[in-house]
Amino acid sequence: MPVAPQVLRHAADPTTRERPALRTADRTRTYAELGVDVRTGAHELRATGTGTSDLVAVSLADPVDLVTAALAVDHAGATPLVCDPAWSRAQRAEVLRTVAPRTFLEVPLPRGTVGSGTDAPARAARPDDLAWAGFSSGSTGRPRAVVRTRSSWAGSFDHVTRLTGTTATDTVLVPGPLASSLSFFAVAHALATGACAYVTRTPAATATALAVSDVVHLVPQVLDTILDAVDAGAPSRLRRAVVGGASVSPGARSRAAAHGVGLLTYYGAVELSFVAVDVDGRGLRPFPGVEVDVRPLTGAHVGEVWVRSPWVASGYLAHVTGPLRRDGPWATVGDLADPPGTGPLVLRGRGDGAILTGGATVVPEDVEIVLRAVPGVRDVVVLGTPHRRFGAVVTAIVECDGLPGLRAHLERVARSALAPAQRPRRWYGTSTLPRTPSGKPARGALSETLEELETSGSDLVPLR
Repeated sequence: MPVAPQVLRHAADPTTRERPALRTADRTRTYAELGVDVRTGAHELRATGTGTSDLVAVSLADPVDLVTAALAVDHAGATPLVCDPAWSRAQRAEVLRTVAPRTFLEVPLPRGTVGSGTDAPARAARPDDLAWAGFSSGSTGRPRAVVRTRSSWAGSFDHVTRLTGTTATDTVLVPGPLASSLSFFAVAHALATGACAYVTRTPAATATALAVSDVVHLVPQVLDTILDAVDAGAPSRLRRAVVGGASVSPGARSRAAAHGVGLLTYYGAVELSFVAVDVDGRGLRPFPGVEVDVRPLTGAHVGEVWVRSPWVASGYLAHVTGPLRRDGPWATVGDLADPPGTGPLVLRGRGDGAILTGGATVVPEDVEIVLRAVPGVRDVVVLGTPHRRFGAVVTAIVECDGLPGLRAHLERVARSALAPAQRPRRWYGTSTLPRTPSGKPARGALSETLEELETSGSDLVPLR
């Protein structure tokens, strides 16, 4: 975790050492306590053979234990690899076999025993240190381990502080799993700032935390849950919500403003970090330090988003391939956008998710935006499914409660708002869409479910 030096400075500063640094529903650690824990953990790692630049996998369910371990690994001069404790043993074994870390931590490190004079790092932290690694599947495919330098995250902190208005006296709410880079970045930024990072793991804990939180980092689906809680009367002192991922739902910005909460939405990727931000609802503009180029694609009405940025990750561990591609100083993960102009960046989804149907190219997000606005639809994912004649057909998977007549209503909306090639030909309903650790719909899992629809155990059914 690329902020161990900042945390230890806060721990030694008389003005900040007694402030809370990490908090969950049932645990709190001040900067002074966290500093001792980090030094103790680093001492234990070195004593057991972990050296500079070693890769250390960390899989701990408790957020305080996980963050403390990642900081200790960083202070020891090694690179923490944040794993998802929800993985099955078989999945975890396969991932770790591929990545082959030097050490695997699944038990909390000892804490609170080592004096400050016994843990000096082998050398001072450097901007080009590999100081964080985590897994990304985007919304499809096998998780890939992305690794980045200290500066590729920490160098952006001043810009994030200015955009979000986060101060050292704030409590930053992080209602997402720390296996998600979005959530882990939020914790890292809060700790570097000297704020308190409050990590919650259930909707009930998140609703309770609103009363003492000033800034929240989250995905659109969790934003809707929080706004529902505040609408229902949950006490809240939030003033800023930082939303990553897909576009926020219609009306979310005005709902938040009614409660005194300003929205900052952004587009990025695990591999690219921040690319563009929308601070006022007027559209996405390049994040500070980022140049954006939408390169035309042959025969398509959209282009591919390329960035030149100091925030791009170093790449993937173990020589694994992924969507990250480079062209000199430029990089892309294949996301699509409208052709460049003088206005904001308008995203059209991931290039490898485009549906080729009967000679036409359909961008799933264009269809999802229309269908998601239909009453009774909580969320929707659009995929291409094989078809003997057309190659693929547009298929909609709707998260809903199976309301009578919903499909007929969706088809009417599709006929009135979508081009013929964009209209779904197959419709399925589900009570709950599978999601990635960051909260985005898991498109890969849905594709597999569609392929195995004839097997038992799925709640995916044809929408009537």
